[in-house]
Amino acid sequence: MMDEQAINKRLDALEAKIDIVLDYVNRQRLTTQGLDDLTGDLAIIGKDFYDTAVEELDKRQVQINPEEVTELLIAFLRNIKNFREVMNIFEMAFDLAKEVGPIFNETIIDVTKKLAEFEDKGYFEFIKNVVPIIDKIVTGLKPQELKDLADNIMLIINTVKDLTQPEMLKSIDNAIHVYSSIETKDIQPYSVWKVMREINTPEMKKALGFGVTFMKNLSKNMN
Repeated sequence: MMDEQAINKRLDALEAKIDIVLDYVNRQRLTTQGLDDLTGDLAIIGKDFYDTAVEELDKRQVQINPEEVTELLIAFLRNIKNFREVMNIFEMAFDLAKEVGPIFNETIIDVTKKLAEFEDKGYFEFIKNVVPIIDKIVTGLKPQELKDLADNIMLIINTVKDLTQPEMLKSIDNAIHVYSSIETKDIQPYSVWKVMREINTPEMKKALGFGVTFMKNLSKNMN
């Protein structure tokens, strides 16, 4: 009785193992069948692609040398490491672009706002009107005159700087104001005796003193 039970247990264990083996074999069969189907599909797709490529190359009269294709594949396989490094560089560049992108966008926005501010203040209109002036200056001067202008540009700048001093501007403004207030059409003629009498006035004495002082200082600077 005990032997029969032991035999039945062994038979049950063996049957379970056989079921496991059959299940594994069935799954392997399904996997192999799937691979075969995939291989068939890929073969069909590859054949279609090959036929299409051959047809297109034939239309464009392109001839392919199998040896050159083989050399290209060998070169590609030989430089896989280099291609990988290039791809890593591209990945780093993309990561950098993602980080720099928001900063760049903010910079563009700030520049756009500043350009709009310049436009509102009339900077561009001013530049547009200045360009014809510069063009007339350049085209209106001879080469030697342009050279002389370049050689004396610092002297011109210093002269302009002196003219823009507050005291000088005030004197020029006073002179212009006095000249504009004189009615040149109604000026009365002066005789020599009248001029002599006017010279004795405090205003004329001060004017003569200014003129003499100016001429003396000018003469010193010239010397």
